[in-house]
Amino acid sequence: MPELPEVETIARGLAKRVSGEIVESVWLGQKPEPLKSPAREIAATLESSRILTVRRMGKHIVFDLDRNGVARTFPSEGSGQALSAKGRKSDAVRAGTTVRPRQSSSTAHAEADRSVRPTQTSPAQTRAQWIVHLGMTGRLQVCEPHAEVLSHTHAILKLASGRELRFVDPRRFGRLSVAPAGDFDAGGIEPLEAGLDRFVALFHGRKTPIKSALLNQKLLRGVGNIYADESLFRAGIRPRRRASTIPREKLAKLLAAVKEVLQEAIALGGSSISDYVDADGEEGLFQSQHRVYGRAGEPCLVCKTPIKRVVIAGRSSHYCPKCQK
Repeated sequence: MPELPEVETIARGLAKRVSGEIVESVWLGQKPEPLKSPAREIAATLESSRILTVRRMGKHIVFDLDRNGVARTFPSEGSGQALSAKGRKSDAVRAGTTVRPRQSSSTAHAEADRSVRPTQTSPAQTRAQWIVHLGMTGRLQVCEPHAEVLSHTHAILKLASGRELRFVDPRRFGRLSVAPAGDFDAGGIEPLEAGLDRFVALFHGRKTPIKSALLNQKLLRGVGNIYADESLFRAGIRPRRRASTIPREKLAKLLAAVKEVLQEAIALGGSSISDYVDADGEEGLFQSQHRVYGRAGEPCLVCKTPIKRVVIAGRSSHYCPKCQK
């Protein structure tokens, strides 16, 4: 699952490519799992909205939308729409329609035969957010309209520039939702902005292993398995150590390590371990900098002791038994 550096990298890339774009129309597939908000609500929020910017909140990608002053015209149910110069039917908001693999975008859109029309929105409700969680295999792609529609495409946003923003997710653990501006809360505190007092307070009295506490998104948002392991190594703390037993000075070192690891990973575009690529389809490079994650049995880069792998709350954890106490 993409963690904070990967999501930050994708959000930054998308912000450069689609900020200022107007969403002309939306296509939604028939699979219900990716839709955390109702299809009609997603359609009403997105269509004819301007994308102000794209940013990260925890492990979520948030599109800030402005619907003020953007014309909104909705055809009546079942009415035909004019063909473009290329003979392509303009993209109505669809629900209950499968995007078939290995079809061109024009074919997929033309074959959509059941529609959900967005309801009109109050003029006062001009700001909103589209929230995307990538899950394990989700991807957001900015494509030309003639590009092949990949299998497991669940949403296609047609942009005023002629390009399309597509959400593809083979395992369907990703989620799409909308909310009024300011209503979405990713939970936890932002690790890159956390102060020491607040960070220390997160672990006070907690008897869970420090690794589990770092992964708890209600405490600290965005940190996942890879960066928890790497941060604990740099701070010299074993992942099984009970959070409440770690003194303040050691937690200060851990906070510094968390920020350092995350910032280095962002600079290198994240870690490409499985399916992750950025908004341009490029892999990250931070996996070459991993000191413990995925290196079970290999010598520690500091003391040459073999790296150990243990399972904590169902998650693999990697550490050096000599460097980490």
